[in-house]
Amino acid sequence: MPSNAPLFDPVNVGAFEAPNRIVMAPLTRSRSEAKTNEQTGLHALYYAQRAGAGLIVSEATQISQQGQGYAWTPGIFTDGQVESWKVVTDAVHEAGGRIFCQLWHVGAISHSVFQPDHGQPVSATAWTPEGEAFVGDRHEDGPQVPFEEARALRTDEIPGLIEDYRHAARCAAKAGFDGVEVHCANNYLIDQFIRSETNNRDDEYGGSLDNRLRLMREVVAAVCEELPADRVGVRLSPQGGPGGTEDANPDETYPAAAKALAGRGLAYLHVIRPNSHTGEGKDQSGDKILHTMRDAFDGTFIANGNFEPAEAAEWIEKGHADAVAFGRLFLANPDLPERIAQDGPYNEPDESTFYGGGAEGYTDYPSLKQVDDPIPA
Repeated sequence: MPSNAPLFDPVNVGAFEAPNRIVMAPLTRSRSEAKTNEQTGLHALYYAQRAGAGLIVSEATQISQQGQGYAWTPGIFTDGQVESWKVVTDAVHEAGGRIFCQLWHVGAISHSVFQPDHGQPVSATAWTPEGEAFVGDRHEDGPQVPFEEARALRTDEIPGLIEDYRHAARCAAKAGFDGVEVHCANNYLIDQFIRSETNNRDDEYGGSLDNRLRLMREVVAAVCEELPADRVGVRLSPQGGPGGTEDANPDETYPAAAKALAGRGLAYLHVIRPNSHTGEGKDQSGDKILHTMRDAFDGTFIANGNFEPAEAAEWIEKGHADAVAFGRLFLANPDLPERIAQDGPYNEPDESTFYGGGAEGYTDYPSLKQVDDPIPA
């Protein structure tokens, strides 16, 4: 088994040098204020506990009310949301960490209960995703209800959408984030434009692969006009995500997307390999496409997707990635870098507390210090 030492070399992440290559992946936990989509002191504690990461990427954070698709998820478009995130970023910085805000628009993976005036969700093309929307207490039929048909975003609405991304980037800077990650993955809105199965448009945003990548390019360019490019990352996922669709030729599409992002001076490209958590329980070998995307991009490359620490260290040692993002391990182990350094032990995540609730399963996972020197009852 290879040593975990490669994970502890410093690495350049755009504008700053991270002290290690262990990234906290964005993790939706559905604990934001229901009416305002604001964060609380509990969120500040949660993120500060994990400030030992080389970089924290925040939970997915909607850029507008139209962009929300799940109950109790945070926003970054109102003054109140900005102020609530300041408490979080201050806590992370005081603990010595760095945090990017993941900018999110779910597109069709939503429901009318979240939409302005209870309208239809939007997407690249009119379609109804498979599965159910998590609406919490907003619907009389219960916390999960079937997805509704989304309408195609009109061409004349796209400039307004891009402005929403600009505004959210400005808000993230005001909230004290070190940078932003543009969420172009997991079959959410930008990925719905990228994927051939969810984009049959006949305007300049559909048809050819170059056209399907246009929205991604324009959003990233707009965000880079609000923040320096070296404080902007992008996330892509060649397969998986809610809604039940794929791209007909991911081996061509996603390396092309990675290449389209090269030459911009971005902080990083963050790519999720196909794994048992990206789709309907399927586990596909996705290493090859990540290697191709790594070759196509000219900056820091972060790999994600059910990695164990030893495999992550091996990927870095072999040059397959510059850093590796951990999700469930970081969820359950607030001091994950310290645990990786000594090869465990690791807390097991409690899936029943992943979404919704309070401190249980959120801020009460013990650190090694608590295990070695328990806090008196």
